Amino acid sequence: MKGSKDLTVGSPWKNILFFCIPIFISNIFQQLYNMVDTIIVGQTISLNALAAVGCTGSISFLVIGFISGITSGFGVMMSQYFGAKDEGNFKRSVGTCYILGLIVAVVVTAIAVPTAMPLLRLMRTDEAIIADAHSYIVTIYWGIVATVVYNMSAAMLRSIGDSRSPLVFLIMASLLNIGLDFLCILVFDMGVAGAGVATVASQLISGACCVVYGLKRYSVLRIGREHLRWNTSFAWKHVKVGLPMALQFSITAIGIMAVQSALNDMGTMTVAAYSAASKIDSIAQQPFVAMGAAMATYCAQNYGAQKYERIKKGIKVGFILTLIFSAVGFLFVFLLKTPLLRLFSDDYASIRDSSFLYLYICSSTYLFLGVIHLLRNAIQGMGFSAVTMLSGTAELVMRVVAAFVFAGLWGYTGVCFANPAAWFGADVILVVIFVFIYKRHFVPALRRESEKGMASQELSEQR
Repeated sequence: MKGSKDLTVGSPWKNILFFCIPIFISNIFQQLYNMVDTIIVGQTISLNALAAVGCTGSISFLVIGFISGITSGFGVMMSQYFGAKDEGNFKRSVGTCYILGLIVAVVVTAIAVPTAMPLLRLMRTDEAIIADAHSYIVTIYWGIVATVVYNMSAAMLRSIGDSRSPLVFLIMASLLNIGLDFLCILVFDMGVAGAGVATVASQLISGACCVVYGLKRYSVLRIGREHLRWNTSFAWKHVKVGLPMALQFSITAIGIMAVQSALNDMGTMTVAAYSAASKIDSIAQQPFVAMGAAMATYCAQNYGAQKYERIKKGIKVGFILTLIFSAVGFLFVFLLKTPLLRLFSDDYASIRDSSFLYLYICSSTYLFLGVIHLLRNAIQGMGFSAVTMLSGTAELVMRVVAAFVFAGLWGYTGVCFANPAAWFGADVILVVIFVFIYKRHFVPALRRESEKGMASQELSEQR
């Protein structure tokens, strides 16, 4: 499979770190291109508009996270076939993913668009901002096909070890998004909907470029008509891995919606402060997201190749990176919180204290978040995605407790503890799951690898 990256050979440190770096940069640009909407809306329209865009974050994540999760799951299957050097099934997997991606785009759009306003009302969105919030999120939802195209094409490229190409096209899209934001909002006077149009158009172009590049660069991604033949049992293998990963995101999103609901009762300025701070927080979190994506592909390829010792070494590398990224994330927030927050509004003083409180609480507990990305992605990469939903359930419970108990006891401070509480709850479950999988699957496999190596060595000595 010429031109691709085989993660089943070479140094685990080098494999994971060098695969992780382009994903990290890519994620930063993706966050920036999402943050640009919020910044431009806040600076060119009003703080109410900033709050309107910000309050849609949870229901946007409900849908966009679902798509990201299910396409990542499909990518796990492709990575396992790639790691096993099974080119025939790899191409069948690519063809199946095209069909499944189309189905996902149609079904999710049909559900998301009509339910947007009911969800906003369910979260008790302020009447002063609900019309703008609906206008923005429905525009994003009508462009779900663009989200599927980018995420599916990026998953295909990453499954064969190419994490750099999606970065290049995402940078292009990010720059385009900034230009389109100003064009749609300032020139065409489209309001907050213009920010949504800019995001959708930019993501569609990015995804289309990924598809075209992938087909030209990698012969293994070029499929024939025979690879597009529908096989229910083969498709189910992909859905069985992808759907739990998608639901994992959706369960998390429901918890975030509960938190947003509590916030919406605290006034527009509080919503604006939380929205701005959460955007800064999301940038600091990207090293963990990138490391997790690298771990998923690394573990998937090595699991397909049945190289369990390499998976064990890779997880150790991931934990060291988690410790490093936790310290770096805290320093990022501590040093840059003020200049970053000023980007969102000229009325910086109105949101400063509330934003800082949220950032201090979350950044001091990034280690909990890092462990989630490490273990969850490693487990999902090995194909055990269904059991990780238990950790998502723990996150949901803790966020609901924060929204309806902590908020009642400590107000906004209680809401700020929602993420750390959710991360800790998920960690407890994931550690238990990982220990079980390790004892049940790894210990016997590692023993077999050791016995095989000893037998091979004895045979060599006899010769």
